[in-house]
Amino acid sequence: MKKLKLFLILISLTYSFNYVFGPEINSPLTNDAQIRTIKSIGDIINDNYIFPDVSKKITLLLNDKLKNGEYDRITEPFEFAKKITEDIQSFNQDRHLRVFYEPKRIAEEDKVISTEDSIRFEQDYIVSLKKNNYFFKEVKILEGNIGYLEFRRFRDPDYGIETVVSAMGFLSNTDAIIIDLRNNGGGSPNMVQFICSYFFKDESVHLNSIYKRKQNITKQYWTLPYVPGKRMPHVPIYILTSNRTFSAAEEFSYNLQKLNRAVIIGETTGGGAHPGGRIKATDKYNVWTPTARSINPITNSNWEGIGVAPDINIPANEALIEAHLKALDSLKRLNTDEKSQEYYKWYLEMVKTKNSPVNIVLSTLKSYVGNYGIRTISLENGNLYYQRENTMKYKLTPMTNDTFIIEELPDFRIQFILKNNKVVALKGLNKDGTSSEYKIDMN
Repeated sequence: MKKLKLFLILISLTYSFNYVFGPEINSPLTNDAQIRTIKSIGDIINDNYIFPDVSKKITLLLNDKLKNGEYDRITEPFEFAKKITEDIQSFNQDRHLRVFYEPKRIAEEDKVISTEDSIRFEQDYIVSLKKNNYFFKEVKILEGNIGYLEFRRFRDPDYGIETVVSAMGFLSNTDAIIIDLRNNGGGSPNMVQFICSYFFKDESVHLNSIYKRKQNITKQYWTLPYVPGKRMPHVPIYILTSNRTFSAAEEFSYNLQKLNRAVIIGETTGGGAHPGGRIKATDKYNVWTPTARSINPITNSNWEGIGVAPDINIPANEALIEAHLKALDSLKRLNTDEKSQEYYKWYLEMVKTKNSPVNIVLSTLKSYVGNYGIRTISLENGNLYYQRENTMKYKLTPMTNDTFIIEELPDFRIQFILKNNKVVALKGLNKDGTSSEYKIDMN
C-alpha cells in the first residue's frame, strides 16, 4: 500500500518521464491565466531548482517580461509554454528545465486521491509500458556473434525487469555488445545502475552520485552485488549515441566511458545531467524542474550543457556499421589463433560487403546467368539471384568481381569459376573452409 501512495512521487524522481494521455484541449489563454502561471512557475523554480542563484534570476526575468507586456500577444497555450521554456533556459541552457501545457494529464493525476485511484493510475501506466515493451525495441545477434540491443527509455527496474533480464540473457554468450541509445531520451538512474551492473564483476564499482538540493544529500550509485543471470565483465561494449541521446542515457554512456568500460560511437549527446521531475504549476501547466545534479566520481563533474563526447565521432546514421566493424576488427586483433582469425575475417568481409558492395558491369553479371545442375543463377533488375531447385530465391551481393555473399545465409558464399575468361562452374564456399563445385550447363 505504501508503494501505491508513493507512486506518483517515485515516477517523477528521474531524469525524464513520459506518459501518454492523449491530445490536449487547446483553449485560448487569458492575461489573468498568464499572470497566475508565471507566478506559480517562478515559485516552483525558486523552491526546487538545483541552482538557487539561477532560479532567482529566472524569476526576475519572467516577472520583467510579464510586466513589460512581452507575453501579451500570446494567446495559444502551447506557444506560451514554448516561450516560457525558452526564457527559463536562457541563463544556462538547462534542457531539463521546461514548461508543458498538459491539462489532460494534470486532470488525470488530480483524480488520484484514494487507494483505488492510485491502483487505477498505476495500472494504466503499466499498460502503456507493456504496449511499448518497456521501450525495449530490438535485441539480436549480428554477424560474427556481436550482440545488438536498442531501447529508448530507462524505465525504473520496478517495471519490466523481466524484459531487461531476458535481453541480458539473450546477449550473454556474445563476443561483444552494441547498445543503441541514439533514440533514448533518458529515464531512471536506478535502471542505469541495474544495467551497468551486468558489465562488471560482483565487487562494487562507483558509477555516479546525485546531489539533491532540498534534502541537501548526495546519493551514491554503485554496481549491484547481484543481478539475475550472467554477468559480462569482459565483453567489449560499444554504445551508439546521437544528439537526441539525453539524460539517463547520457549517464549510462558517461559512466561506462569514464570507467573505460565502453567505446562511445556516434554524435555528442544532448547535455542534460540534472535529474528532477514534473511539478504542477496550474491546472493547465506543469514545470519539469531539475532538483538535483550528477557528480561523476572520476571527473567530479558531469555532462550538463556539453553532452557526452564520443570516442569515435561519426554521423549517427553511420554509427552502427562503424561499431560492428570496430567490434569484429578488435576481436580479430585480440584472438590471434588461426581459427579465430578466419572466423572474424569472414564476417568482416561480409559486413563490409553489405555496406559497400562492389560494382560489377552488367555484361559480367549476364555471363554468370545459367543452370549449374539443380542450382540456377538469374538476373533481375541488375541483380543476380541464386536458387536451388524450387526453394527460396536469394539475392547475391558482390564482394569481389566473382564472389558474392547472401545476407540471409551468412555462413555461405557463391564464387564463379572462370577458365579462359569463360564461366565454367559455380563454387559454394562455407565458413568452415569446405566448398562444393557445380559445373554450368552448356546446353
